[in-house]
Amino acid sequence: MTLPSLPGSQSHAQTPAHSIPAAPAAATPTGKVVAYTLETVMEGGKMGFKSPDGTFNPVLHAQPGDTVKITLINGDGILHDIAIPELNQDSTDIGTKGSRTELSFVAEKAGTFTYICNLPGHVAAGMTGQLIVGNPAATPAASAPSIARNPTDLPAPLARRAPQHLKYEFETIEKVGHLADGTTYNYWTFNGQVPGPFVRIRVGDTVDVTLKNPKDSVAPHSIDFHAVTGPGGGAAATQTAPGGQTNFTFKALNPGLYVYHCATPMVAHHITSGMYGLILVEPEAGLPKVDREFYVMQGELYTQKAIGEKGDAGFDVDKLLHEDPEYFVFNGSTDALTKEYPMKAKVGETVRVFFGVGGPNYASNFHVIGEIFDTVYPEASMANAPMKHVQTTLVPAGGATMAEFKLQVPGNYPFVDHALSRMELGLKAMLHVEGPENHAIFKGKVQSGGGH
Repeated sequence: MTLPSLPGSQSHAQTPAHSIPAAPAAATPTGKVVAYTLETVMEGGKMGFKSPDGTFNPVLHAQPGDTVKITLINGDGILHDIAIPELNQDSTDIGTKGSRTELSFVAEKAGTFTYICNLPGHVAAGMTGQLIVGNPAATPAASAPSIARNPTDLPAPLARRAPQHLKYEFETIEKVGHLADGTTYNYWTFNGQVPGPFVRIRVGDTVDVTLKNPKDSVAPHSIDFHAVTGPGGGAAATQTAPGGQTNFTFKALNPGLYVYHCATPMVAHHITSGMYGLILVEPEAGLPKVDREFYVMQGELYTQKAIGEKGDAGFDVDKLLHEDPEYFVFNGSTDALTKEYPMKAKVGETVRVFFGVGGPNYASNFHVIGEIFDTVYPEASMANAPMKHVQTTLVPAGGATMAEFKLQVPGNYPFVDHALSRMELGLKAMLHVEGPENHAIFKGKVQSGGGH
């Protein structure tokens, strides 16, 4: 694998330097004080800020130069604060019901700013609103096309056959895509989606790989297959500048499910931005027959904007180097496998999940709420006997697993990382199972979402 360069090395010089414009002059203080009182509340399972007139997460207003005073009262006994990250404002924490804290500052510039509670998970739970300084024109929430890959978008199982010579072409596409409701991110991808295409071959196949990098790309890119025996898994041969094309050939020697990813410095930047996928090398005899297969990959994003903030999320190298992500995602975005591509199956069917972790840094504790894996191939090894009846399986960053289970009861079955705080950071997927009830196994009111 190509070694990542250190921060500040030549690999960061991918965007031309620009002169830094002078900061706008701060607004002249008006002497006017604009005061607001907010109370923290939890209503209907949602957290928020409430004004004295009962408005939930009210829009606050001021003019440039006004002194803004926001008094926060703890109304629910849960630890909170109030912060406006874009203005570098953050209050002290309050955790006792009835306690209070205050922000006081001069609104030095016009614009629309987001106020939040900074405590982990509280933005996702609903604690976010707007402070409008001046009279800015209304701007729509950021929107962009989907980059999420449908989990059913994978080749069919291979028929028994002799080894073949196969050709695959990958194009590195940099594009702004949908990350969350009203939030976008500048993804780097293989073939325009996250994860990249699912590659399905068998032991003994010879594979010819071509990598194309469009001339309008900002960065050079490459591809490293963990299934390859050779320098950098192919990355040494495919360091491809914008406008270039590279090629290499390898022979698949070992069965298994393997991650592939970009391995151009800074490697972690390329991976976190979406450049990862899976390659399955089937054994000579193939895989056991199942009714459905799904392709799911987990990754994390390190953004300038906090989770829940609207607009272009941006990339934050310091958060990446400190392994402090804002988002965890399945198949590229927070709603890829819930709103956009929820998985579907029927009672009586056996499903197989090809699950991988692009990362670049965090392992996954893969779990399906309400199901037990009948069969798991630890670390995607197909040369060893699989494990049986597994509740949660550990998948390392840059690793994969293959899990199979038969569906016996209808309902909704969430896919999660059992480091469950990550659900609040966007990591959710859903399997909808239809069919007749089976009261011999489960009898009760089935609610969407599931849980422990």
